[in-house]
Amino acid sequence: MPHIRHLFLQGLLAVLPITITLSIFYWLGSTAETSLGYLLNLFLPDGWYRPGFGLLAGFFVVLAIGILLNAFIFKKIASIANRLFEQIPFVKTIYNSVQDIAKFALTSKANADEQTVVSVTLDNDIKVIGFITRQSIKLGASSEELVAVYVPMSYQIGGFTLMLPASRLEKLDMNVQDAMRMVLTAGIKNE
Repeated sequence: MPHIRHLFLQGLLAVLPITITLSIFYWLGSTAETSLGYLLNLFLPDGWYRPGFGLLAGFFVVLAIGILLNAFIFKKIASIANRLFEQIPFVKTIYNSVQDIAKFALTSKANADEQTVVSVTLDNDIKVIGFITRQSIKLGASSEELVAVYVPMSYQIGGFTLMLPASRLEKLDMNVQDAMRMVLTAGIKNE
């Protein structure tokens, strides 16, 4: 019986990451297809709509928004929308969190290389891996400059931010993607 359990777990470990990843992409694609496909059906002549047009429209809508955000007037509109969302109490928290996570996750390779992975030594020589998110922060009356270090938690979306003097940090020779994978999987190495 232990052998069967081992084989089952081995199969589960092979199938689970693929299934979850494909499920997320399927959900995003089907949401775009359903909502934008419905709108396209309203405007296209009968018989012109084909499956996949909604997904294609979603791609072009996101691309167009990206292009428009480079124009001054649309930057101004986006800024006004951001300020509006930041004034609504509960919405502000969710909006800012999603925005920060999206910026971190979708950062360009150049920015990712600038992100610094550090080791933070806590009491009793306990070390945690963190990511410097902001330099030179002053808190309260103290004149000491602090560094904001985000320490993610394993197997969940969450973590905490430590405000530490730079002297407590040790820079690691590790890229952000490898460090994040190591932290989020609790150090389980997959060869």
